Amino acid sequence: MQLIDIGVNLTNSSFDNKHQDVLDRAYQAGVGQLVLTGTHVESSEQALELCQRLDEGGQRLFSTAGIHPHAASDWTADTERQLRTLLRETRVKAVGECGLDFNRDFSPRPQQEKVLEQHLALAVELQMPVFLHERDASQRLLEILRDYRDRLPAAVVHCFTGEQRALFNYLDLDLHIGITGWICDERRGTHLHPLVKEIPRGRLMLESDAPYLLPRSLRPKPKNGRNEPAYLPQVLREVALHRGETLEDVAAHTTACARAFFGLPTVESFAQSKW
Repeated sequence: MQLIDIGVNLTNSSFDNKHQDVLDRAYQAGVGQLVLTGTHVESSEQALELCQRLDEGGQRLFSTAGIHPHAASDWTADTERQLRTLLRETRVKAVGECGLDFNRDFSPRPQQEKVLEQHLALAVELQMPVFLHERDASQRLLEILRDYRDRLPAAVVHCFTGEQRALFNYLDLDLHIGITGWICDERRGTHLHPLVKEIPRGRLMLESDAPYLLPRSLRPKPKNGRNEPAYLPQVLREVALHRGETLEDVAAHTTACARAFFGLPTVESFAQSKW
């Protein structure tokens, strides 16, 4: 059995000089392939470089390229050219992380919307899937996406933490859904327990969003408090529990979904996991 982590921030400084150790632990835990998230031009370039350096065979590490809505104000006339260059690399499998964040508003909302549309236009032109971020902005995200959806090959709302109405609206628009350790949080994630079973097979994927969102159900907890892809089986357990499916079943259909969504090769797992 094997898992695919569709969202890991391996370029985060907390992983500096630890990349290979983090990957080795992930592989040992049965996480056989990972998609490294790009959140601005520099991190997208770094993610691609890590893929090329740490996976010479091109079978296990892939990346995205985009501008997070927090950084939308950094968009310049040259940004589109830089992203277009990155998105033509074979290891880069999706446009993003891009989207809307009306929770923190680190960039003005009109600028977030403009930059999101630039990403969607690129995805339509290059016929690539989109890796979306949304926080407290589901209705506006849907309004913008509707103008592009018929021309997009696919899109995933990564780290879904919303309510039923948002989920059903996303599913009605034929979007994929990424679930993280948020579902393991007894303080704020329990509303996801009944919702996760509403996500159809073929539309559900798993992600760590490491180093963020350490599953609170994890025992023992790491002393550094940092999440890693190796802890993705904890998300698998919680999802399987609330979908009423076996670990093996959820692992199989979420992995197949991720592989199809990102166009990843089939590989043998490095290790027998102990899920």
